Amino acid sequence: MTTSSNRTVIIEMERVVLRQLMAADAPALYAIFSHPEVMRYWASPPWTSITQAEERLARAQNGYRSEEGFQWGIERREDGDLMGTCSLFSFNRPSRRCEIGYALGRPYWGQGYMGEALRALVAYAFTTLDLNRLEADIDPRNTSSAKTLERLGFQTEGFLPERWIVGDEVSDTWLYGLLRRNWQKDGRR
Repeated sequence: MTTSSNRTVIIEMERVVLRQLMAADAPALYAIFSHPEVMRYWASPPWTSITQAEERLARAQNGYRSEEGFQWGIERREDGDLMGTCSLFSFNRPSRRCEIGYALGRPYWGQGYMGEALRALVAYAFTTLDLNRLEADIDPRNTSSAKTLERLGFQTEGFLPERWIVGDEVSDTWLYGLLRRNWQKDGRR
C-alpha cells in the first residue's frame, strides 16, 4: 500500500506478508476470484476472464496513487504464494473511518492466514492511518467470516435485509464495526 506518493508499505507478520499488488499477480488473482466457493458470499459473481483481474489491478494501482482505496496482496512467507487480498476502502477522512474487505483463495481456508492478515490490517489502520473506526459488511450465511471478525473484536451493529442482488440471488447483510478505543482496550494489538 502506498501511504505517500514515494513510499510503499509492506507489512510482515509471522506467516504472511501484506504487499502492494502488481501486474504479475493477475493469474493468482484470477484463480482466487473466479472460484465459486470464494465468491459465494461476495457482492459480485465469480470472475470469468483474466481481464477482470487486470482491471482490478489497475483500480488497485489507482487507489494506491490517490490514497482512496488500498488493496494488499496476502502473500505466504514460506513460498511467496499470493493467497488472497485485504482492503481498506470507502474512506470518510473527516470521520476517520473506512470499510475493510478481504478474500482468501480456497486452498488456504481454515489455516488462520486471514486472521493473521486482518490483525495486521487493523493495526495498520488504527496506528499508522490514525483511523477511529473500521466497518465490514458480510453475508450472514458466511459464518467463517463472522467468526474471523468477532475474534478481531468487531461487533455486529446492524442487519440490512436484501441488500445485495448477485445474479438472481438476493442476500442480506450483517454490518460489523470496530472502534479504535475498543481495539486498544481489548489488547488485540
